[in-house]
Amino acid sequence: MTNGGESGGENGLAEFAARRILPRTDGQAGSTHRNGLAFDWLYLVYGALFVLLVLGYPLAAWVWSGEVFTPPLWLPASFAGALLLLAGSFVRTLRARSAAAIQAAYEIVDTAIAGRPRLTGYEETELSALENKVIRYVELAWSREGQVEAERSHLQTLLSDISHQTKTPLSSIMLYGELLEETPDLGEEARQYAAQVKTQAAKLDWLIGSLVKMSRLETGMITLQTAVSPLIPTITQAVSQVFAAAERKGVGIAIDCDPDISVRHDPKWTGEALFNLLENAVKYSAAGSGIQVSAVAGEMFVRIDVADQGMGIAEQEWNDIFKRFYRSKQAAKHEGVGIGLYLAREIIAAQGGYIKVSSRLGEGTVFSVFLPGM
Repeated sequence: MTNGGESGGENGLAEFAARRILPRTDGQAGSTHRNGLAFDWLYLVYGALFVLLVLGYPLAAWVWSGEVFTPPLWLPASFAGALLLLAGSFVRTLRARSAAAIQAAYEIVDTAIAGRPRLTGYEETELSALENKVIRYVELAWSREGQVEAERSHLQTLLSDISHQTKTPLSSIMLYGELLEETPDLGEEARQYAAQVKTQAAKLDWLIGSLVKMSRLETGMITLQTAVSPLIPTITQAVSQVFAAAERKGVGIAIDCDPDISVRHDPKWTGEALFNLLENAVKYSAAGSGIQVSAVAGEMFVRIDVADQGMGIAEQEWNDIFKRFYRSKQAAKHEGVGIGLYLAREIIAAQGGYIKVSSRLGEGTVFSVFLPGM
Protein backbone atom coordinates (compact mmCIF):
# COMPACT_ATOMS: atom_id res chain seq x y z
CA MET A 1 0.00 0.00 0.00
CA THR A 2 1.27 3.49 -0.83
CA ASN A 3 1.75 6.30 1.61
CA GLY A 4 -1.45 7.86 0.38
CA GLY A 5 -3.28 4.61 1.16
CA GLU A 6 -1.81 4.48 4.65
CA SER A 7 -2.86 8.06 5.28
CA GLY A 8 -6.33 7.27 4.03
CA GLY A 9 -6.51 4.27 6.41
CA GLU A 10 -5.60 6.42 9.40
CA ASN A 11 -8.14 9.06 8.41
CA GLY A 12 -10.80 6.40 7.95
CA LEU A 13 -10.04 5.03 11.41
CA ALA A 14 -10.29 8.48 13.00
CA GLU A 15 -13.46 9.36 11.09
CA PHE A 16 -15.11 6.05 12.01
CA ALA A 17 -14.18 6.44 15.67
CA ALA A 18 -15.45 10.02 15.78
CA ARG A 19 -18.63 9.21 13.84
CA ARG A 20 -19.81 5.92 15.31
CA ILE A 21 -17.97 5.02 18.50
CA LEU A 22 -19.26 6.38 21.77
CA PRO A 23 -17.36 5.79 25.00
CA ARG A 24 -18.94 3.20 27.28
CA THR A 25 -19.62 3.85 30.91
CA ASP A 26 -20.94 0.41 31.87
CA GLY A 27 -17.56 -1.17 32.57
CA GLN A 28 -17.75 -3.51 29.58
CA ALA A 29 -14.94 -4.43 27.29
CA GLY A 30 -15.18 -1.17 25.35
CA SER A 31 -14.32 1.05 28.32
CA THR A 32 -11.33 3.27 27.76
CA HIS A 33 -10.00 2.18 31.15
CA ARG A 34 -9.28 -1.19 29.55
CA ASN A 35 -7.61 0.08 26.37
CA GLY A 36 -4.46 -1.89 27.19
CA LEU A 37 -2.12 0.93 26.10
CA ALA A 38 0.23 1.56 29.01
CA PHE A 39 1.87 4.84 28.06
CA ASP A 40 2.93 5.93 31.55
CA TRP A 41 6.50 4.72 31.18
CA LEU A 42 6.68 6.37 27.76
CA TYR A 43 5.57 9.69 29.22
CA LEU A 44 8.23 9.48 31.92
CA VAL A 45 11.00 8.71 29.44
CA TYR A 46 10.10 11.46 27.01
CA GLY A 47 9.41 13.92 29.82
CA ALA A 48 12.88 13.28 31.21
CA LEU A 49 14.42 13.73 27.75
CA PHE A 50 12.51 17.01 27.31
CA VAL A 51 13.81 18.39 30.62
CA LEU A 52 17.35 17.35 29.75
CA LEU A 53 17.14 19.09 26.40
CA VAL A 54 15.72 22.32 27.82
CA LEU A 55 18.28 22.45 30.63
CA GLY A 56 21.12 20.97 28.65
CA TYR A 57 21.12 23.56 25.89
CA PRO A 58 22.59 26.43 27.91
CA LEU A 59 24.98 24.08 29.65
CA ALA A 60 26.21 22.74 26.32
CA ALA A 61 26.60 26.29 25.01
CA TRP A 62 28.64 27.23 28.09
CA VAL A 63 30.90 24.18 27.71
CA TRP A 64 31.38 24.80 24.02
CA SER A 65 31.96 28.57 23.99
CA GLY A 66 32.98 29.23 27.53
CA GLU A 67 30.01 31.49 28.20
CA VAL A 68 26.33 31.04 28.80
CA PHE A 69 23.75 32.77 26.66
CA THR A 70 21.58 34.78 29.04
CA PRO A 71 18.44 36.06 27.28
CA PRO A 72 15.56 37.65 29.21
CA LEU A 73 13.87 35.21 31.57
CA TRP A 74 10.53 35.37 29.78
CA LEU A 75 12.02 34.04 26.54
CA PRO A 76 13.17 30.54 27.72
CA ALA A 77 10.15 30.33 30.01
CA SER A 78 7.80 30.99 27.10
CA PHE A 79 9.73 28.59 24.92
CA ALA A 80 9.51 25.83 27.56
CA GLY A 81 5.82 26.50 28.14
CA ALA A 82 5.08 26.30 24.44
CA LEU A 83 6.93 23.00 24.20
CA LEU A 84 5.03 21.64 27.20
CA LEU A 85 1.69 22.66 25.71
CA LEU A 86 2.62 21.09 22.40
CA ALA A 87 3.72 17.86 24.10
CA GLY A 88 0.56 17.73 26.23
CA SER A 89 -1.61 18.26 23.17
CA PHE A 90 0.22 15.45 21.38
CA VAL A 91 -0.23 13.11 24.34
CA ARG A 92 -3.94 13.82 24.63
CA THR A 93 -4.45 13.34 20.92
CA LEU A 94 -2.49 10.08 20.97
CA ARG A 95 -4.49 8.74 23.92
CA ALA A 96 -7.79 9.74 22.32
CA ARG A 97 -6.88 8.13 19.00
CA SER A 98 -5.67 4.95 20.73
CA ALA A 99 -8.79 4.70 22.90
CA ALA A 100 -11.04 5.30 19.88
CA ALA A 101 -9.23 2.65 17.84
CA ILE A 102 -9.54 0.05 20.58
CA GLN A 103 -13.17 1.01 21.22
CA ALA A 104 -13.81 0.54 17.51
CA ALA A 105 -12.16 -2.90 17.65
CA TYR A 106 -14.39 -3.88 20.59
CA GLU A 107 -17.47 -2.75 18.70
CA ILE A 108 -16.40 -4.71 15.62
CA VAL A 109 -15.97 -7.91 17.64
CA ASP A 110 -19.31 -7.45 19.42
CA THR A 111 -21.08 -6.75 16.13
CA ALA A 112 -19.54 -9.77 14.41
CA ILE A 113 -20.46 -12.11 17.27
CA ALA A 114 -24.02 -10.77 17.37
CA GLY A 115 -24.38 -11.18 13.60
CA ARG A 116 -25.34 -7.54 13.04
CA PRO A 117 -24.54 -5.63 9.81
CA ARG A 118 -20.98 -4.42 9.27
CA LEU A 119 -20.00 -1.15 10.91
CA THR A 120 -17.38 -0.01 8.43
CA GLY A 121 -19.05 -1.15 5.24
CA TYR A 122 -16.45 -2.06 2.63
CA GLU A 123 -14.07 0.87 2.88
CA GLU A 124 -10.42 0.60 1.92
CA THR A 125 -9.18 1.13 5.48
CA GLU A 126 -7.24 -0.89 8.00
CA LEU A 127 -10.29 -0.94 10.27
CA SER A 128 -12.48 -2.37 7.54
CA ALA A 129 -9.86 -5.04 6.83
CA LEU A 130 -9.80 -5.92 10.53
CA GLU A 131 -13.59 -6.20 10.61
CA ASN A 132 -13.53 -8.45 7.56
CA LYS A 133 -11.05 -10.81 9.25
CA VAL A 134 -13.08 -10.88 12.47
CA ILE A 135 -16.26 -11.68 10.54
CA ARG A 136 -14.52 -14.47 8.66
CA TYR A 137 -13.21 -15.93 11.92
CA VAL A 138 -16.66 -15.79 13.54
CA GLU A 139 -18.26 -17.41 10.50
CA LEU A 140 -15.67 -20.20 10.59
CA ALA A 141 -16.31 -20.70 14.30
CA TRP A 142 -20.06 -20.88 13.69
CA SER A 143 -19.54 -23.32 10.85
CA ARG A 144 -17.36 -25.53 13.03
CA GLU A 145 -19.88 -25.40 15.85
CA GLY A 146 -22.62 -26.40 13.42
CA GLN A 147 -20.56 -29.37 12.27
CA VAL A 148 -19.98 -30.48 15.85
CA GLU A 149 -23.67 -30.19 16.65
CA ALA A 150 -24.53 -32.15 13.50
CA GLU A 151 -22.08 -34.90 14.48
CA ARG A 152 -23.53 -35.04 17.99
CA SER A 153 -27.04 -35.24 16.61
CA HIS A 154 -26.00 -38.00 14.23
CA LEU A 155 -24.35 -39.93 17.06
CA GLN A 156 -27.43 -39.51 19.24
CA THR A 157 -29.68 -40.75 16.43
CA LEU A 158 -27.37 -43.71 15.80
CA LEU A 159 -27.30 -44.71 19.47
CA SER A 160 -31.06 -44.32 19.77
CA ASP A 161 -31.55 -46.53 16.71
CA ILE A 162 -29.17 -49.13 18.13
CA SER A 163 -30.97 -49.07 21.46
CA HIS A 164 -34.36 -49.41 19.79
CA GLN A 165 -33.31 -52.13 17.36
CA THR A 166 -31.52 -54.24 19.98
CA LYS A 167 -34.12 -53.97 22.73
CA THR A 168 -36.45 -56.64 21.35
CA PRO A 169 -33.75 -59.19 20.41
CA LEU A 170 -32.05 -58.81 23.79
CA SER A 171 -35.33 -59.24 25.62
CA SER A 172 -36.00 -62.39 23.59
CA ILE A 173 -32.55 -63.79 24.32
CA MET A 174 -33.00 -63.19 28.04
CA LEU A 175 -36.47 -64.75 27.97
CA TYR A 176 -35.31 -67.86 26.11
CA GLY A 177 -32.39 -68.18 28.50
CA GLU A 178 -34.77 -68.21 31.45
CA LEU A 179 -37.00 -70.77 29.69
CA LEU A 180 -34.01 -73.00 29.02
CA GLU A 181 -32.99 -72.83 32.67
CA GLU A 182 -36.49 -73.95 33.68
CA THR A 183 -36.51 -76.94 31.31
CA PRO A 184 -36.73 -80.07 33.55
CA ASP A 185 -34.66 -82.47 31.41
CA LEU A 186 -31.89 -79.96 30.61
CA GLY A 187 -28.41 -81.19 31.47
CA GLU A 188 -26.25 -79.39 33.99
CA GLU A 189 -23.73 -78.22 31.39
CA ALA A 190 -26.47 -76.91 29.11
CA ARG A 191 -28.10 -75.20 32.09
CA GLN A 192 -24.82 -73.39 32.80
CA TYR A 193 -24.58 -72.29 29.17
CA ALA A 194 -28.13 -70.95 29.33
CA ALA A 195 -27.30 -69.02 32.50
CA GLN A 196 -24.23 -67.51 30.83
CA VAL A 197 -26.28 -66.49 27.81
CA LYS A 198 -28.82 -64.74 30.05
CA THR A 199 -26.08 -63.03 32.07
CA GLN A 200 -24.18 -61.76 29.04
CA ALA A 201 -27.40 -60.54 27.42
CA ALA A 202 -28.20 -58.57 30.59
CA LYS A 203 -24.71 -57.02 30.52
CA LEU A 204 -25.13 -56.07 26.87
CA ASP A 205 -28.50 -54.48 27.65
CA TRP A 206 -26.92 -52.49 30.49
CA LEU A 207 -24.03 -51.36 28.27
CA ILE A 208 -26.32 -50.12 25.51
CA GLY A 209 -28.47 -48.30 28.04
CA SER A 210 -25.39 -46.65 29.57
CA LEU A 211 -24.13 -45.54 26.15
CA VAL A 212 -27.49 -43.97 25.37
CA LYS A 213 -27.52 -42.13 28.72
CA MET A 214 -23.98 -40.90 28.14
CA SER A 215 -24.81 -39.63 24.68
CA ARG A 216 -27.95 -37.84 25.85
CA LEU A 217 -26.09 -36.17 28.70
CA GLU A 218 -23.31 -34.99 26.40
CA THR A 219 -25.69 -33.60 23.79
CA GLY A 220 -27.89 -31.89 26.35
CA MET A 221 -30.99 -33.89 25.42
CA ILE A 222 -31.54 -34.79 29.07
CA THR A 223 -32.68 -31.88 31.22
CA LEU A 224 -32.21 -32.38 34.92
CA GLN A 225 -35.12 -31.15 37.03
CA THR A 226 -33.51 -29.85 40.22
CA ALA A 227 -35.45 -28.80 43.29
CA VAL A 228 -34.76 -28.52 46.99
CA SER A 229 -35.73 -31.84 48.55
CA PRO A 230 -34.52 -34.17 51.35
CA LEU A 231 -31.39 -36.11 50.53
CA ILE A 232 -32.00 -39.27 52.54
CA PRO A 233 -34.61 -40.76 50.10
CA THR A 234 -32.18 -40.36 47.21
CA ILE A 235 -29.38 -42.12 49.10
CA THR A 236 -31.71 -44.88 50.29
CA GLN A 237 -32.96 -45.51 46.76
CA ALA A 238 -29.41 -45.79 45.42
CA VAL A 239 -28.39 -48.17 48.23
CA SER A 240 -31.43 -50.37 47.64
CA GLN A 241 -30.28 -51.01 44.05
CA VAL A 242 -26.95 -52.51 45.18
CA PHE A 243 -28.10 -54.05 48.46
CA ALA A 244 -28.74 -57.51 46.98
CA ALA A 245 -25.29 -57.68 45.35
CA ALA A 246 -23.64 -56.44 48.55
CA GLU A 247 -25.52 -59.04 50.61
CA ARG A 248 -24.44 -61.86 48.31
CA LYS A 249 -20.84 -60.74 48.70
CA GLY A 250 -21.10 -60.21 52.44
CA VAL A 251 -20.42 -56.46 52.22
CA GLY A 252 -22.27 -54.32 54.73
CA ILE A 253 -23.59 -50.86 53.85
CA ALA A 254 -24.18 -48.22 56.54
CA ILE A 255 -25.89 -44.86 55.99
CA ASP A 256 -25.17 -41.79 58.12
CA CYS A 257 -27.37 -38.92 56.92
CA ASP A 258 -29.41 -36.46 58.93
CA PRO A 259 -33.04 -36.65 57.72
CA ASP A 260 -33.21 -32.86 57.91
CA ILE A 261 -30.51 -32.38 55.25
CA SER A 262 -32.04 -31.00 52.05
CA VAL A 263 -30.25 -30.04 48.87
CA ARG A 264 -31.16 -28.79 45.40
CA HIS A 265 -30.84 -31.83 43.16
CA ASP A 266 -32.60 -34.13 40.74
CA PRO A 267 -33.42 -37.21 42.84
CA LYS A 268 -33.60 -39.60 39.89
CA TRP A 269 -30.31 -38.67 38.27
CA THR A 270 -28.46 -38.01 41.51
CA GLY A 271 -29.53 -41.49 42.59
CA GLU A 272 -28.13 -42.80 39.30
CA ALA A 273 -24.76 -41.17 40.04
CA LEU A 274 -24.69 -42.52 43.61
CA PHE A 275 -25.68 -45.97 42.32
CA ASN A 276 -22.65 -45.98 40.00
CA LEU A 277 -20.36 -45.08 42.90
CA LEU A 278 -21.93 -47.71 45.16
CA GLU A 279 -21.80 -50.37 42.46
CA ASN A 280 -18.06 -49.80 42.09
CA ALA A 281 -17.63 -49.85 45.86
CA VAL A 282 -19.37 -53.23 46.13
CA LYS A 283 -17.53 -54.62 43.10
CA TYR A 284 -14.04 -53.75 44.33
CA SER A 285 -14.58 -54.42 48.05
CA ALA A 286 -13.44 -57.65 49.66
CA ALA A 287 -15.99 -60.04 51.12
CA GLY A 288 -16.82 -59.19 54.70
CA SER A 289 -15.78 -55.54 54.41
CA GLY A 290 -18.04 -52.52 54.75
CA ILE A 291 -19.20 -49.42 52.87
CA GLN A 292 -20.06 -46.17 54.62
CA VAL A 293 -22.37 -43.59 53.00
CA SER A 294 -22.44 -40.28 54.89
CA ALA A 295 -23.73 -36.78 54.20
CA VAL A 296 -22.63 -33.50 55.75
CA ALA A 297 -24.21 -30.11 55.11
CA GLY A 298 -21.84 -27.15 54.68
CA GLU A 299 -22.39 -23.47 54.05
CA MET A 300 -22.20 -23.73 50.25
CA PHE A 301 -22.25 -27.45 49.44
CA VAL A 302 -23.63 -30.69 50.79
CA ARG A 303 -20.98 -33.41 50.74
CA ILE A 304 -21.88 -37.06 50.23
CA ASP A 305 -19.06 -39.53 50.96
CA VAL A 306 -19.05 -43.10 49.66
CA ALA A 307 -16.21 -44.86 51.49
CA ASP A 308 -15.20 -48.46 50.91
CA GLN A 309 -12.45 -50.78 52.14
CA GLY A 310 -11.51 -52.09 48.73
CA MET A 311 -8.31 -52.36 46.73
CA GLY A 312 -7.79 -48.59 46.43
CA ILE A 313 -6.71 -46.44 43.50
CA ALA A 314 -3.19 -45.20 42.75
CA GLU A 315 -2.87 -41.42 43.05
CA GLN A 316 -1.63 -41.00 39.48
CA GLU A 317 -4.93 -42.49 38.26
CA TRP A 318 -7.28 -40.22 40.23
CA ASN A 319 -7.93 -37.99 37.21
CA ASP A 320 -8.02 -40.80 34.66
CA ILE A 321 -10.71 -42.89 36.36
CA PHE A 322 -13.36 -40.30 35.38
CA LYS A 323 -12.55 -40.63 31.67
CA ARG A 324 -14.76 -42.61 29.35
CA PHE A 325 -13.88 -46.31 29.11
CA TYR A 326 -10.84 -45.95 31.36
CA ARG A 327 -10.10 -48.93 33.58
CA SER A 328 -7.39 -49.16 36.21
CA LYS A 329 -4.80 -51.90 35.98
CA GLN A 330 -5.84 -53.12 39.42
CA ALA A 331 -9.43 -53.55 38.15
CA ALA A 332 -8.51 -55.67 35.12
CA LYS A 333 -9.74 -58.91 36.73
CA HIS A 334 -13.15 -57.41 37.49
CA GLU A 335 -15.89 -57.02 34.91
CA GLY A 336 -16.73 -53.54 33.66
CA VAL A 337 -16.36 -51.12 30.77
CA GLY A 338 -15.36 -47.85 32.51
CA ILE A 339 -18.52 -45.81 32.03
CA GLY A 340 -19.98 -45.57 35.55
CA LEU A 341 -17.64 -42.95 37.02
CA TYR A 342 -17.80 -40.86 33.86
CA LEU A 343 -21.60 -40.84 33.99
CA ALA A 344 -21.56 -39.99 37.71
CA ARG A 345 -19.28 -37.01 37.11
CA GLU A 346 -21.39 -35.73 34.20
CA ILE A 347 -24.61 -36.00 36.20
CA ILE A 348 -23.19 -34.17 39.21
CA ALA A 349 -21.52 -31.50 37.03
CA ALA A 350 -24.84 -30.86 35.25
CA GLN A 351 -26.26 -29.89 38.65
CA GLY A 352 -23.45 -27.46 39.44
CA GLY A 353 -21.52 -29.88 41.64
CA TYR A 354 -18.33 -31.91 41.40
CA ILE A 355 -16.75 -35.18 42.56
CA LYS A 356 -13.43 -35.71 44.35
CA VAL A 357 -11.62 -38.94 45.12
CA SER A 358 -9.21 -39.87 47.88
CA SER A 359 -7.66 -43.31 48.06
CA ARG A 360 -4.77 -45.47 49.21
CA LEU A 361 -3.79 -48.75 47.63
CA GLY A 362 -4.89 -51.66 49.74
CA GLU A 363 -6.81 -49.49 52.22
CA GLY A 364 -9.88 -48.24 50.36
CA THR A 365 -11.36 -45.31 48.47
CA VAL A 366 -13.60 -42.36 49.33
CA PHE A 367 -15.62 -40.66 46.60
CA SER A 368 -16.93 -37.27 47.74
CA VAL A 369 -19.89 -35.78 45.88
CA PHE A 370 -20.43 -32.04 46.37
CA LEU A 371 -23.86 -30.66 45.52
CA PRO A 372 -24.75 -26.96 45.79
CA GLY A 373 -26.71 -26.13 48.96
CA MET A 374 -29.85 -24.10 48.41
